[in-house]
Amino acid sequence: MKRLVAAAAAALLPAALLTACSADSQPAGSAAPPADLTVYSGRTENLIGPIIDRFEAETGTAVDVRYGDSADLALLIEQEGDRSPADVFISQSPGAIGYLTDRGLLSKVDAETLDVVDKDLRNADGRWVGFSGRVRALVYNTDQVDPKTLPKSVFDLTAPEYAGKVAVAPTNGSFQDFVTAMRLQEGDAVAEGWLKGMADNGSPNYADNTSIVQAVARGEVPMGLVNHYYNERALAEDPTSPTDNYFFESGDIGSLLITTAIGVLESSDDQKGAQDLARFLLAAEAQEFFSNETYEYPLAKGAKANPALPDLKDINVTTFDLDKLGGGLETTLQMIEASGLTTTS
Repeated sequence: MKRLVAAAAAALLPAALLTACSADSQPAGSAAPPADLTVYSGRTENLIGPIIDRFEAETGTAVDVRYGDSADLALLIEQEGDRSPADVFISQSPGAIGYLTDRGLLSKVDAETLDVVDKDLRNADGRWVGFSGRVRALVYNTDQVDPKTLPKSVFDLTAPEYAGKVAVAPTNGSFQDFVTAMRLQEGDAVAEGWLKGMADNGSPNYADNTSIVQAVARGEVPMGLVNHYYNERALAEDPTSPTDNYFFESGDIGSLLITTAIGVLESSDDQKGAQDLARFLLAAEAQEFFSNETYEYPLAKGAKANPALPDLKDINVTTFDLDKLGGGLETTLQMIEASGLTTTS
């Protein structure tokens, strides 16, 4: 395995083995009861934890969740192989879960669960299924930026007039998926040129989307590339925030629709429990949670999006064959690292 991949997996292993949310409430000196299911989650606890708590309460299943970066967790699962304690992988990124699919580490999701979503929002062979979606967007400070001056394409952001003005989160899974989609749609040379152009333009780098939205709201940087729901949540908490989302023109890779996905590990010794969790995430209660609490787009057929969200038909969403993202993860990580885009804030 390439040096970058091996290093990422090795770096994550100690932290991942020590992180378990279900053990947090145990008294000192007492052993936590064994969990029925172990979940590796690339979704942060605030975005997925409450609905897993509901699953535990409604099914009586004890769940141990280990949180981390989606790509790093995928690499860890590959390293652990059949010895992995994980039963379920929840990925912020279809690229990370596609990585495991390509390596034959995931079981098929039950057909009745797969049928709840459209075919383009799940793996063609049924190895993973999307349960919530978000759209890549350009968040901007409404006090500093005239929306009439915003670019038509994400590729315009490497122009001199945007030098130092567009924040990015290069270690974020959705940013990596966006870059992989760019590579596959436009070619490696174009993607490499865009990444280098952003780096040469002095694009401020942040650890995650939340940090970017907060920086834009403070006026620290006038705009940044994020997932749509981060600004929607910020506005729900503070309607006076001087921020808004901008979506690029139809067909532009900068407005890519990306799914959050779940897969069941082939090595799991509780296939039924793992499948039950996948089914639960696409049931009405969970879909309403993702729409109303996290401001994502629900993916189950017939589920209604939060009325505060713009209709997907109105925001020039770009779709892509998400199955293709997994095979490009390693090259994308290397390309981002080589470009000079690194987390500095």
